[in-house]
Amino acid sequence: MPHDPSTPPRSICLLRLSAIGDCSHVVPVVHTLREHWPETTVTWIVGKTEYGLVGDLPGVEFIVVDKGDGLFGAVRKLREQLADRHFDLLLHMQASWRANLLSTAVRADTRIGFDRPRARNGQRWFTHRAIPGPSRVHVLDGFFQFLQAAGLEARTLRWDLPVPAAAEAEVADHLPDRPFLAISPCSSIRARNYRNWSASQYAAVAEYAYQEYGLALVLTGGPTALEREFAAAIAAATSAPVADLVGRTSLKGLLAAVRRASVFVGPDSGPLHLANACGVPVVGLYATSNPQRTGPYLNLEHVANRYPEALKAEIGQPVESVRWGRRVRNPEAMDWITVADVAGRLDAALAQHGVARRAETAGA
Repeated sequence: MPHDPSTPPRSICLLRLSAIGDCSHVVPVVHTLREHWPETTVTWIVGKTEYGLVGDLPGVEFIVVDKGDGLFGAVRKLREQLADRHFDLLLHMQASWRANLLSTAVRADTRIGFDRPRARNGQRWFTHRAIPGPSRVHVLDGFFQFLQAAGLEARTLRWDLPVPAAAEAEVADHLPDRPFLAISPCSSIRARNYRNWSASQYAAVAEYAYQEYGLALVLTGGPTALEREFAAAIAAATSAPVADLVGRTSLKGLLAAVRRASVFVGPDSGPLHLANACGVPVVGLYATSNPQRTGPYLNLEHVANRYPEALKAEIGQPVESVRWGRRVRNPEAMDWITVADVAGRLDAALAQHGVARRAETAGA
């Protein structure tokens, strides 16, 4: 029978496979469940890569979906794993055809999905109940709406992602022995995903941070040729001491590195959201996606936001008139963001966290 929202369920299954940033947004939801409904068992169906980030959260059962199994192979495997299982609630937190098909392997009394504006790819055919509005909110707020639909109004806004000793050891000998700026210059490589700023502009910001604050530079990111190219170009164009970790850390190693940063700069990407989750001051670079939807949640006031200008230039409409989450598909849109924009946000973020300029330190 359908779950009664007035009482805590005995069991909840979360379905959120990807990506790194989105899965990091689910973590506070999990902490809220564990804190306020401690008797409820929590199972999270998650992607293999993302499991590397969240798989050691305490009090949660994880079921890992591997893309290498193929879609129908993954569905079959999940059916076998859940053959004898039944949940009070399914929180179907990913509106994709892949997630929809995987959700058919989950038996649950009540299946909660997105509301009509957000339930894309036919998700409403696979759920019983929709989350409440408003729909034009940050992704993290949208995930908390799943708890509202389940009958839990509480919010525990913390991440506390475990960082094992092995991850600390992985980066310990490579990080500077002085405060540093972390830059993860590239977002994921996808068709028409124009989120990357230029290497020369990143280098100019790194130089500014070094000259004004004495910050060394740590470069992070994945092992792709593009990211290695960016890292080499940035390192060659700044006089700041550089530690290049691009493609040289595990996901937990990346977490261990960014959480030690004095400030983080980067586009809408997994590393940006990890830095945000660690409580690091974050300067996000946004021109092709709306930071009010996908920005660094605790640092939205420090975003270099040129999305309204880029959107207006591309389609001639303001943010308020377009679908929430509308992307700008202009490969030159990130050029709307200037070095001065980012330097100004960097100053504000560091001032808020009590980091003084070199001149102020010398004067003292």
